[in-house]
Parts: sequence; structure tokens; C-alpha cells
Amino acid sequence: MKATKNSNQKITIGLPRMHVEAGEKRCFLPKLVNCLEKYGAQVVLEHGYGEEMGLAPQDYKQAAPSLIFADNTQTYQQDIVLILRCPDEERIRSMRRGACLVSMLHFATRPKRIKLLRDLGLQAISLDSITDDSGRRMVENFNAVAWNGMEAAFELLQTIYPSPGFFNPSRPPIQVTLVGAGTLGAFTVRAAVRYGNLALQEKLSRIGVPGVIVSAVDVDITNQAPVMHSLLERTDILVDASSRPDTTRAIIPNYWLAHLPDHAIVLDLCVDPYQTVAREFHTKGIEGIPQGNLNQYVFSPDDTVFESIPEQVPSAEKRHTVSCYSWPGIHPLECMRVYSSQLHPVMRSLVSRGGPQAIRADGNFFERAISRALLSNHQ
Repeated sequence: MKATKNSNQKITIGLPRMHVEAGEKRCFLPKLVNCLEKYGAQVVLEHGYGEEMGLAPQDYKQAAPSLIFADNTQTYQQDIVLILRCPDEERIRSMRRGACLVSMLHFATRPKRIKLLRDLGLQAISLDSITDDSGRRMVENFNAVAWNGMEAAFELLQTIYPSPGFFNPSRPPIQVTLVGAGTLGAFTVRAAVRYGNLALQEKLSRIGVPGVIVSAVDVDITNQAPVMHSLLERTDILVDASSRPDTTRAIIPNYWLAHLPDHAIVLDLCVDPYQTVAREFHTKGIEGIPQGNLNQYVFSPDDTVFESIPEQVPSAEKRHTVSCYSWPGIHPLECMRVYSSQLHPVMRSLVSRGGPQAIRADGNFFERAISRALLSNHQ
């Protein structure tokens, strides 16, 4: 049944906790929950929501007095389920047929997920596919991805940089090779030249330590092996911030990592997964590196996690690697301030219209943006 803001039957929205690695603490903020209630939804919040970020139940109750606290299972029984990271298959299967999952679903690189949602008769809105009329993402935190990733890489480099040492004014400039010249790449350049940490940059500048040189290349250049080998030989940090048209093909083969200096660090900002779909194997942009998360995102070459890389992936060449499935989550409260602010007008439109079935492709600005992110409109 279609529900609207003024109907007797309110649209219900469940906000479950993520229940993934212990380091994942992110929950949407009371201000967004207030928006959902204000525009006509009945909000069902999981017990303990927001507590790991220092928020109390009363913070949410003050923002949305009619909200209901429930267990995890009940939150997945609502008309709409809003959760930042995509739930596991078991929880998706627990949703009611016809319900809508709103999450970072990454349609372009998760074909198995798309099939599951369609087979279950679910509607879905992929937060990363909500774009304005010019194609720019409206729910994103590329700034945090770049800065948090670069900060982690430079913290590691400080500990492993060879003689004369990272803080020595006589060392050469740090060389960063960045693959990817899109939006994420632009943020990464700004973060890299500042060491991912303004306080660190100021300290090094005061004592006269040379700075950072960034060489940014697009994916097309990676087809030129001699050019890439020359770049890799003088690289201190190799960064993947690319957007590949073909995720079945690595852009940096594993054997190329042999050209990196021994102390070099591989920084994975894309965190595309290893996965098999319809007999096709999808790999990371930089081949043979592990996938990290908020519990562990720094890996030494002798870390046993390399043994868990799928056997069909070449991984003989190893370097220190920094990889996190959710880079913005390293600073959870700051991250959710950004996402909650970006989602406010999107969720207002979704709730006011009565759910995804009422969203018009030729509607207002935010309806058009939501329409582009609907599973039913994804080819």
C-alpha cells in the first residue's frame, strides 16, 4: 500500500546496527532520525544504536519522540531499511518482499548482490549511485577516504623509511604514484602533499624536511609497462584511486610490485573485492594485496592475511599494504556528520513521496537523483 506523509498508515523505516567488525561504530545521527519522523515516517531503531559513538537512546528520543526501539530482526521487517554498509546475505533474506534496502550497494562492482536483491523481490536504492543531473555523487565522503588513507600510509612510512630516516632533512622528497585522476584522485593529491595530516606537514616544514611529489596517472598509462616500471622504481607510496571499466582485470599486475623499493607502501583506496560472478573472477586494481577493514588496515609483507588471498590471484610479490573497506569509518562521528547532512534532503524526498514506488524519474531534483539509484532502473 502506498503510504504518504498525510496518510493514516505511516511508512516505516528500520535503522539496524551494522554488526560487522568491532571497529565499525557508525550509525546515523539523531538529526537525520528527526528528519525521517518529521516528514511522516515511523522510525524503528535497533537497541544500542549510536552508543559506540557516544550517543544515548535519549538523544534519539529527543530528536524523534515517536521512534520505537527494537531488536535487529525487527528493524529488517520495515518498509525501508536504511544502513550505511550493505548487510550480509542472511539479513537481506530476512527482509519482506517488496521492501526497500537503502545502503552503499555498489551496483557496478557487485553483480551477485544485484541478482540476490532481484531474486528476493526487493527494491533497493544504492547510496553511492545517487547523483545530481551532472552525474556528480551526492552521498560521498571522498575527502575522508583520501585523508584517512594517506594518514595511515604516512604513519606506517614513518616507521619503515630507510636511512637517513623519514624526519631527516637530508632525505629526498617522498614520491607518491597515484593511479586514478577522477574525483577521489583529486582529493588524494591534496591529502598526499600534506602527508594526510596537517600537523605532521607543519612539523616537517619547520625542520626543513623535503615534502611530497605526486605523480598522477590515469588508467590508460598503466598499459605502458616501461613507463610504469620507471615510475614504480622511485615510488614510496603507490595509491589505487582508480575507477576501472573492467574489474576482471588488474591494472597493476602483482609481478610489477617487484619494481617498488623494499620500503614502499601500497595504499588501496578503491577496495574493490575479489569475487567470482557467473564464472568471471573480479580482482583488485593492484593485484595480490589483501582486503582490510576497520579492525586491521595495515599489513606487513609477512602478515598471514596474504594467505587468504584467493589462490587464482598472483601474490608472490608483497609490500607493506594499507587497505580498509571503509576508510571514512576511522573517524566515525565526523564521517556520519557528513553522510547524515547529505542524506537529509534525499530521505525527506523519499519519505514525503511515500517510498521508492512513488519516485518519479522526471520529478524534482532529489526525486531524479533517487531515481538514478533505484535497482529497478539499473541495467
